[in-house]
Amino acid sequence: MSKADYYDTLGVSRDADEKALKSAFRKKAMKYHPDRNPNDSEAEAKFKELGEAYEALKDPQKRAAYDRFGHAAFENGGGGGQSPFGGGGMGDIFEDIFGEMMGGGRRSSGGRSRGADLRYNMEISLEDAFAGKTAEIEIPASVTCEKCEGSGAKPGTSPSTCNTCGGAGQVRASQGFFSIQRTCPSCQGRGEVITDPCSSCSGSGNTTENKTLSVNVPAGIEDGTRIRLAGEGEAGTRGGPQGDLYIFLSIRPHEFFQRDGADIYCRVPISMTTAALGGQFEVGTVDGGKTRVKVPEGTQNGKQFRLRSKGMPVMRSSQLGDMYIQVAIETPSNLSKRQRELLSEFEQLSSEENSPESTGFFSRMKGFFDGLAD
Repeated sequence: MSKADYYDTLGVSRDADEKALKSAFRKKAMKYHPDRNPNDSEAEAKFKELGEAYEALKDPQKRAAYDRFGHAAFENGGGGGQSPFGGGGMGDIFEDIFGEMMGGGRRSSGGRSRGADLRYNMEISLEDAFAGKTAEIEIPASVTCEKCEGSGAKPGTSPSTCNTCGGAGQVRASQGFFSIQRTCPSCQGRGEVITDPCSSCSGSGNTTENKTLSVNVPAGIEDGTRIRLAGEGEAGTRGGPQGDLYIFLSIRPHEFFQRDGADIYCRVPISMTTAALGGQFEVGTVDGGKTRVKVPEGTQNGKQFRLRSKGMPVMRSSQLGDMYIQVAIETPSNLSKRQRELLSEFEQLSSEENSPESTGFFSRMKGFFDGLAD
C-alpha cells in the first residue's frame, strides 16, 4: 500500500508556509493524540503519519527533496542516509510543537518561573497629555513572600527533590513505540515538593498586597500608547523573576477640542453678521491660554483658521502642532418682528453680487435642465 502524500496528510497546500504547516500539524496531532484515543490503533497510526509528514516538511532541505522525489527521497538511504525523523525522535517533535502542553521548558531549575505580566488601564485628560504628568497608581499584585523569601517552605526548612521525576519536573510515558514527555503530576513541573509549607503564603512563595507606583506620562503622549514598567508585574514562583506591568493609556474626550496627531481642531459658531461684516472672537487653547481670531468680511461657513504652534507637543521633541479653528455660521432664530422686517428689507436690497455662490449654482443648474429639454 502506497504512502499518503505528506501535504494531504497534514491537509495543507504544497505552497503552505512554515506557520501553516505548524498550525495544521498542531490541530490534527491534538485530535489523534494517544492520550485522547487510548487503545485506538487507527488513531495511533494516524498520529505517527502526522509526525512523519511534519518532520519531513518543516525542514527546508528535506521538503525540497520530498517535492522533487516524493517518498523515495527518504528510502534506501536517500536524503543523505537520514530518516525523516533525523536524530531527534518523535518526542522532540511534539515537545517543540506543544510546548507547555507537553511540559515544555518554561520553568527553570528549582521550579522557578517568571511571573505573569499585568495590565493597567489609565485615562488622562487632554490637558495632561499636553503638559505631561507623573501619576500615582495603586495596584493589587503578587509579591515574593518575605517570610520564606519565595521558597514556599517554612523558614528553617527547604523544598525537597520530587521523588516522582527526580527533580526534572517532567516524566516520560511510553505508549507503544511512543515516548511522550509530560509535566510531572506530583510537583507540577517544579522538580521540588514542599513537605512543610510556609504559613504566610501556604507554600506558593507569593503573597498579595497593594503597591503604589509612579508612572511618568511624557508630554505629547497619544491615545493608545503602552507604557512598560519592567519588573512590576506578578512575582515569579519560588523566587523566579517578576513579570512586567503594562500601562494602556487612553485620553478622555474633550468638551471643545479634537486631536489628530499633534494638531488640535476646534469648531466655533459665529453669528451671521460677524461672518458678513467681519469681526473677531477669543478662543481658549489647549495650553490653558487664550488667543484672538480675526474674521474677515464675507467669511463663509466651514472656513478654517490656522494658529501655528498652538497644538500638541510632539513627544520627545521640541516641535508643536497647530490649532485649526473652523467657523460655523449660525442662522438667526426666534426673530422679533423688527428683525424680520430688517431682514426682508435686506433681501430686497440684495443682488447677485452679495451671494455669488448660490447665484452661480442655480444658474448652472438651470442651464443643465435647459440642455436636457433641447
